Amino acid sequence: MRPGRITERRRTERRPSHEEVLRVRLTGRRMLLFGTFVLAALAFLYFVLPQLGGVKHTWDRLNEGNAWWIAVAVVVEVVSMASYIAIFQGVHVAKGSPIQWRHSYQITMAGLAATRLFAAGGAGGVAVTAWSLRRSGMESREVAQRMIAFLVLLYGVYMAALVVCGVGLYAGAFPGPHPFAITIVPAIIGAVGLVAIAVLALLPPDLEQRLSRLEPGRKTRLGRRVVHLLGRFATATAAASDGARFALQKLRHPEWALLGVITWWVFNVAVLYACFRAFGEAPPVAVLVQAYFVGMLANLLPLPGGIGGVDGGMIGALVAFGVGGGLALIAVLTYRLLAFWLPSIPGVIAYFQLRRTVGHWEMLGEPAQMPVSAA
Repeated sequence: MRPGRITERRRTERRPSHEEVLRVRLTGRRMLLFGTFVLAALAFLYFVLPQLGGVKHTWDRLNEGNAWWIAVAVVVEVVSMASYIAIFQGVHVAKGSPIQWRHSYQITMAGLAATRLFAAGGAGGVAVTAWSLRRSGMESREVAQRMIAFLVLLYGVYMAALVVCGVGLYAGAFPGPHPFAITIVPAIIGAVGLVAIAVLALLPPDLEQRLSRLEPGRKTRLGRRVVHLLGRFATATAAASDGARFALQKLRHPEWALLGVITWWVFNVAVLYACFRAFGEAPPVAVLVQAYFVGMLANLLPLPGGIGGVDGGMIGALVAFGVGGGLALIAVLTYRLLAFWLPSIPGVIAYFQLRRTVGHWEMLGEPAQMPVSAA
């Protein structure tokens, strides 16, 4: 054996596997820090917050909540998670994949638990999903394509809701107050996002090849610079463009599982509605939807699971719409308790189940590589 091959083999042996990398990221110091953070957050919520002067009366209203509406919120939250699993099965799972419905449940719930450990829009959930799909035998290119398509479909509805509710409230088509800052400004953000998705979907698949043929533009220094920048743009957007086109293909040939793209958001807003009804009257539907989505923008902040940012964003948006601060506080905190903390326990269990599932796939041998779907 030649020395070069021996060196390469040693490098390969020292390189950690995908499972080892995931184990390091999701256990050890991160688990300890997250556990400490959770305990500190719960201690603040249940021991410190109720003692604050203006909050104590509001917090005492928890004992006066309508148990029937709380039960409805719990049931609707479970149904919303079923919708999310349905989206995953409909978008991520190709024909011939070893991933079955129970595996989709494990990947989805484990991704939720991992999202609690990472900031910036759920990077932990993305890592778990990508790792699981790769270990099931899916090619890297198809993993990226399907995951981007999943995000395009899910957050396409999100951005469309910002536009429809924001413009509808401001124009008076929907009942409720219409402050410019939380109606038109979020609507503009949503419209920009939708335009970006459309541009990505309309980019030709062979854009890089077309740009490589722009020989006349290379004759001058400026022309070479422009062609170079366009080439870098085409390379950077190639995966996103593939995913956007794949999402449009899914919309042209819809499956019933894709209903989850809409019902996921509908049921989540319904949970918030039920939490309002448990402690008082709910605001108009369009106001509730807009405040919910404006608050969810805080998921982009570097906070684990959006804790604090999402809560504060929703409460602030609701107060700006004229909802009483006490009612908004208790309803949003109850919603976050059900939507954030409730799925965490089965999520951690699902993570260890997923580890066993992946181990079973590996025991069966190197998974067969599935064909890459054409966008």
